[in-house]
Amino acid sequence: MSDDYSRGPDKVLASEKVVCGRKIFFLDFKENSRGRVLKITEDVNGRRDTIMVPDEALDDLYDALGRILDADDAASGDNF
Repeated sequence: MSDDYSRGPDKVLASEKVVCGRKIFFLDFKENSRGRVLKITEDVNGRRDTIMVPDEALDDLYDALGRILDADDAASGDNF
């Protein structure tokens, strides 16, 4: 029987930390026996929420973030 506790430790491939006011975002790219995943954790005054993004969705996430940044630039008038 296999579960999350018996698969062994995750190998951290890359980590980043983003601070924005009272929020802290931790981005950890990890690998384990089930594959690779981007773990995004938001910490607000000690309360944490986490999402896991499988590596096969990272290109789509990257593209979506780019479109959001473009929309933000257009809305704020920052057309560099």
